[in-house]
Amino acid sequence: MLNLFKLPQLLLVLCLAFIQTSRTHASEPVTEFFGRHASSHTNNWAVLVCASRYWFNYRHMANALGMYRTVKRLGIPDSNIILMLADDAACNPRNKFPGCVYANPGRGLDLYGDNIEVDYRGNEVTVENFLRVLTGRHEPSVPRSKRLLTDDRSNVFIFMTGHGGNEFLKFQDNEEISAVDIATAVAQMWEKKRRYNELFFMIDTCQANTMYSRFYTPNVLATGSSVIHENSYSYENDYDLGVAVIDSYTHYILEFLEGINKTSQTTMEDLFNAYDPVKIRSHPGVRSDLFRRPVRDALVTDFFGGVAQVEVLPPCTTRRCTASPPTARLPLTRRSACTKKRATRPRRTLLGIWTDRRS
Repeated sequence: MLNLFKLPQLLLVLCLAFIQTSRTHASEPVTEFFGRHASSHTNNWAVLVCASRYWFNYRHMANALGMYRTVKRLGIPDSNIILMLADDAACNPRNKFPGCVYANPGRGLDLYGDNIEVDYRGNEVTVENFLRVLTGRHEPSVPRSKRLLTDDRSNVFIFMTGHGGNEFLKFQDNEEISAVDIATAVAQMWEKKRRYNELFFMIDTCQANTMYSRFYTPNVLATGSSVIHENSYSYENDYDLGVAVIDSYTHYILEFLEGINKTSQTTMEDLFNAYDPVKIRSHPGVRSDLFRRPVRDALVTDFFGGVAQVEVLPPCTTRRCTASPPTARLPLTRRSACTKKRATRPRRTLLGIWTDRRS
């Protein structure tokens, strides 16, 4: 026979069990969604660095601007792009086409144009500023537009181009950054502040693959244009400009990415398999031992794009879901057509006279 004194306790246990079951079922669609897409990032950022300056390094500026145009086309907004550029080619006196930067002799596409935002220009392109961007250690006066405001759900793409060698890259012929410097900065991003979910590092320079040899933190995927003791070559010259307009490795990367759109299912493995040492005239490398998932599961848009993943859930029919949501409280400075008229209150004018103000 049921003990009536234990009935309240039994009802309490049943209620708690129902609540726990509801929570479990509610979280299943989210877990299934992220597991199916194999990526849990919610935002994308890009750091694009041209470490060279002077007219004869025109191609390095075109490398960075070509990558800048591509990531913007694939959905990463300017607010999530840090562009470091000497910016001395477009308006150089030797430029036969003032205010323009082209990546091919046909000059069919101006990479500079009027829709470009350079965050670090000229003498601001330094090793110190680059490391500060990665680690987030800025002076208080540095504006938000110059900061990498990432979190533990951010996928970060870092692209670097310039003149380099065995485990170093020159910055504007004044200083050098080493492979150890970059690896240490990435380690600080992961260990202290969790400033990224996954990080993709790409570099186009001589002996480029040595620049990612020192990485040791998780969730890092890296690629470069050439092996140790090997040069990275330019692609094509423009005889009207008198300089090479783009590097070979970057040219073929951008050519591949031109066939990608925001909804593409092309993977990073497809990108790496497209490398042709004969065309590129060097031997690109890939390092994926630190990456937590197979490159065949990583989409190109996971790093080059800014695609938001959205799941449409079936309508909820429980009482908790159908209940009316609480009315949002609007700021005093705004007024909605559906809100009640606020009561009048006195306002002091410049003459010190108190008057009535109607909403």
